[in-house]
Amino acid sequence: METFEAIIRDIHIRADKKKALLLQRFFKTGKGEYGEGDIFLGLVMPQVHMIVLKYKKTATLEDIRKLLETNIHEYRMVALLLLVEKCKKATPEELKQFADFYLTHTRYINNWDLVDLSSHKVVGRYLVENPKERNILLKLAKSKSLWERRIAMISCAAFIGNNQFNDALAVAQILLHDEHDLIHKAVGWMLREIGKRDQKVEEDFLLKRYTTMPRTMLRYAIERFPEPKRRFYLKR
Repeated sequence: METFEAIIRDIHIRADKKKALLLQRFFKTGKGEYGEGDIFLGLVMPQVHMIVLKYKKTATLEDIRKLLETNIHEYRMVALLLLVEKCKKATPEELKQFADFYLTHTRYINNWDLVDLSSHKVVGRYLVENPKERNILLKLAKSKSLWERRIAMISCAAFIGNNQFNDALAVAQILLHDEHDLIHKAVGWMLREIGKRDQKVEEDFLLKRYTTMPRTMLRYAIERFPEPKRRFYLKR
């Protein structure tokens, strides 16, 4: 059996209709919602990870492409996590290939969990090693696509982990007044991650902007602050 067919088989063996219905509600797949049209089979993450570990050595980029170019959420999740695995030991040339592949398939990376589990480990990792190309993130941050904007922000986790904050702050500035709640949460989350490493850097950013930034973004950003300081920002 070919790897692609074997992966499909292993996914469907674990399908659970009741969980699928719950997941489709949780990930807002109804008409007009952000995940409209996404189809779930009902796998949980430990099952997905087990499949990824089973096939990470045999799956090809073509297998990943075929899994990704579907409307079935678990297919796409497996595809992206297989790509993450390939990035771990990739040569510089392979890493560029994988990042380019990711960026040309963003229309299939179309829910927040798909973005959050992969963008910083594929695009972010590539840009850590190729800092001159980080303007890619500024273009994504200005995209009409909700998911490309979230990719731009979450990819910055790779730099933040290396105590490099400037690119994340530049993306956060672009997204500061974004209309979507999922972007507010992403920006606040990355600001909080910066604050874990250097609270002064985070506060220098917040003090100039906290009175006008979205409330959800601010709450995420200051979540770990001492209570008196949290009250100061929330009173605004």
